[in-house]
Amino acid sequence: MASTLQGYLDCSATTPLAPEVAAEMAHVQASAWGNPSSLHGYGVAAAEVLERSRQRLAMALGCSGRLCFSSGGTESIHLALLGAAAQLWSGNGQAPRLLISAVEHPATNAAAERLAALGWQVERVPVTQEGLLDLEAFQQLLAPPTRLVSLIWGQSEVGALLPLMEIAQRCRQAGVLLHVDAVQVAGQQAISFDALGVDLMSLAAHKLRGPRGIGLLLTRPGLELQPLFGGGGQEGGWRAGTEAVALIAGFALAVERRHRLLSEAPEAMVQLRDPLLQQLLDLPGLSLSGPDPSQQPSARLPHHISLLVRSDAGLPLSGRAVVRQLWSQGFAISSGSACSAHGDARSPVLTAMGYDAATAASGIRISLGDWHQPSDLHGLPEALRRARLELST
Repeated sequence: MASTLQGYLDCSATTPLAPEVAAEMAHVQASAWGNPSSLHGYGVAAAEVLERSRQRLAMALGCSGRLCFSSGGTESIHLALLGAAAQLWSGNGQAPRLLISAVEHPATNAAAERLAALGWQVERVPVTQEGLLDLEAFQQLLAPPTRLVSLIWGQSEVGALLPLMEIAQRCRQAGVLLHVDAVQVAGQQAISFDALGVDLMSLAAHKLRGPRGIGLLLTRPGLELQPLFGGGGQEGGWRAGTEAVALIAGFALAVERRHRLLSEAPEAMVQLRDPLLQQLLDLPGLSLSGPDPSQQPSARLPHHISLLVRSDAGLPLSGRAVVRQLWSQGFAISSGSACSAHGDARSPVLTAMGYDAATAASGIRISLGDWHQPSDLHGLPEALRRARLELST
């Protein structure tokens, strides 16, 4: 069994660290390892790298508001929702409403459950069979008592990409705060936070060839949050704990690197994905889930393919079994979200899109990286054909 980077096709789960990012982190760890809150020279060196990295990220992401570092996307989402909710409602009077979509990441669902336990109303906005937000239902639900909205911009499992500027405009008109989970989108397109008109945005470095263990929350100017926990008052009092300066420097370089590649070849991922997708759809027993990029090119993440797998008899096959079969042939793909890989094999995302229980367990996901070449993908259709035949017998 081969297990090379060329066969790694699970970039929506995580990505390998880019060599130049690893080198930058090693340099910072060696030269600016001090505590950035310390007043001596070691601390000052670390503080300078920290704030320069923050400025680099603010510029790259087009954010004139505050940037708060966290341990990853999950913590950023919790800080956004719980921190904003605490400022919106003190617990007196009518309980406000939080809107989320029916296909959110488990982190958002968990934060919503925390708010429900505190008395908030939580409403899940339905989605279409392509996994896109039902905008008519969303518009109706923006009415009072809705005070806060949290939506996943790029759905990790089926690739659905929301029309974010339109959604942000609707929220502004309704006077409702909007948080966006942009973890999957960062690295797939350039982001200008201010231009989007959203209030809060969560990001994670490891989805764009940066390090694990570092996330970011962007906020518009003037927005205040209640911290999740107290301590030394770092990050302007929003997130206590000594900052991971080397990880933050790696994050900054990873974003700059991806934006440079996107500016040089903006259609590179689409040009890599679309021929592969067509080859896969030409195989028997495979069908697309999520938006069809040939019909709605702007409604799908550019590096993303999601499929449903059936036997020759038309019966849904286990997506997890397909993943294991492909790994035995040297290809690493996913069945559903890597963040919810335990428990029931049925995908809650596919279930929310209207699929029956058996079909909701038959999904697989292929997500490409910026190092892939067409030659790296030549063997995948045949490997998937063999895996399907093996599982059909």
